[in-house]
Amino acid sequence: MWPSDVVTPRLLLRLWHPDDAPALHDAITASLEHLRPWMVWVRFEPLSRHDRIGFIEAGRRAREGGGDANYGVRVDGEVVGGCGLHRRQGPGVVDLGYWIHVDHIGRGYATELSRALTTVAFGDPDTERVEIHHDRANRRSAGVPRSLGFRRGPERPDGIESPGEDGIDCTWWIDRAGWPGDG
Repeated sequence: MWPSDVVTPRLLLRLWHPDDAPALHDAITASLEHLRPWMVWVRFEPLSRHDRIGFIEAGRRAREGGGDANYGVRVDGEVVGGCGLHRRQGPGVVDLGYWIHVDHIGRGYATELSRALTTVAFGDPDTERVEIHHDRANRRSAGVPRSLGFRRGPERPDGIESPGEDGIDCTWWIDRAGWPGDG
């Protein structure tokens, strides 16, 4: 099971807790227009307080059952994004996802958290490969896996789920042997 907290030089990644619902709501609300082109879940925003707490609690139950881990990204206690490790690609593969609050983009937080979560994912002996997926039109997202040494896989058609997408999924991957760890 993945850890509850992951600490990087600048960030604290902590599993979402129901008490985080107001801060998560505020971060998402402030970032809606920034996230809308790329994140399919934004179409359901804004969630009610009850639904947001339900999302957080469902995520905690999933992790306790050996499933996904959804983390809040914090800098000095402030929520600056969200990220997670997901088992949606099949056995041995972990999908790493992230979003950053609009007021905090361009500071390297997505790269920093992705480096840490890749190391965490490979801490599970069953993880053979970590992947990052993004729509081809989201060119900014390609910089994160590229900078971490992930390999670019083939593009494949994918449905358009968000308004900024062109419907082509880009997959970046790294296997255990290719990951240098925290170095």
